[in-house]
Amino acid sequence: MTIWHNPRCTKSRQTLALLEEQGHAPTVRRYLDDAPSEAELRAAAAALGLAPIAMMRTKEPEFKAEGLTKDSDDDTLFAAMARVPKLIERPILFHGGKAAIGRPPESVLDIL
Repeated sequence: MTIWHNPRCTKSRQTLALLEEQGHAPTVRRYLDDAPSEAELRAAAAALGLAPIAMMRTKEPEFKAEGLTKDSDDDTLFAAMARVPKLIERPILFHGGKAAIGRPPESVLDIL
């Protein structure tokens, strides 16, 4: 069990606390410091069952600064997330070949 975590994000902290309250001790990956590769991002999208745009923070200033739109092609979006990990929606929990975005935090419980 691994969580892509940003300790400055309230939802990320709440999700990690919820997992710990449930008796889980996930491996914490601070994805802003240890950015996922494009391959890892593609695997995450597949595990989530989502298009890359659905796992992005489109309201971040960096989204527009990167020249992205909601119609950008998948390759462009994956490359942008690898280059600017702040664009990745957070947190993401991976467990047993599945993944879930912790928005709301309780949504990660569905894959446990």
